[in-house]
Amino acid sequence: MTPGIRPLIAGNWKMHGSLREAVRLAEALRGGVPGVDLLICPPNVHVHSVAVAMLGSRVAVGAQDCHAALQGAHTGDVSAAMLRDAGATHVILGHSERRANHAEDDTTVCGKTEAALAAGLIPIVCVGETEAERLAGHAESVVTRQLEGSIPYGFVTAGGIVAYEPVWAIGTGRTPTEEEVAAIHDTMREALVDRFGPAARTTRLLYGGSVKPANAAGIFALPDVDGALVGGASLVAADFLAIARAMPE
Repeated sequence: MTPGIRPLIAGNWKMHGSLREAVRLAEALRGGVPGVDLLICPPNVHVHSVAVAMLGSRVAVGAQDCHAALQGAHTGDVSAAMLRDAGATHVILGHSERRANHAEDDTTVCGKTEAALAAGLIPIVCVGETEAERLAGHAESVVTRQLEGSIPYGFVTAGGIVAYEPVWAIGTGRTPTEEEVAAIHDTMREALVDRFGPAARTTRLLYGGSVKPANAAGIFALPDVDGALVGGASLVAADFLAIARAMPE
């Protein structure tokens, strides 16, 4: 954890849950956790209803993706401004599942990030290497390249967030060693500071990839780990809250 940075635990609900289930899960989190910011990112079709359910609570609501354009002939897509109108304050961009399943490259992610910033949303830009890239010794260079290509100027001053999610750890139950996580987060911090200056010392860096109540405390004790982007465990209120409570005081 980075001194002076308020931690954030973000839940990526992915493509799970009916409207009723989404609201019920959100309501179970209303009380939050002292000293920790909580963010939940339901499927885009549920953003407005969940945002309404969270009014007056300690929990922010975000989305899982947006289009780079403000409007236009983009059937099935949703703009950042639309998400903002629906009640979202954040948006996850460049998740490995988007990069793999929708062929999104760094340039695409950067365009979406610019759109999010223009709409007043806080982007959470995801980066991370595949298992083959890690085994080849390229993890740090891959992450550095993704940071350079996916993040536009203005990101740091607008409060943008970066999430390191090693592709091979997402949903697998496997996690990097604490030393490996610390090395990547140090690389990300220095890359951001080199590009954006001292202001990037306060950019929140999240870890994602099979985060669970059992391993959260060890991950959060590492330098430059300012919270987590949680997948499967965010669908269980008790587990999500337990992860948040694992943040050191």
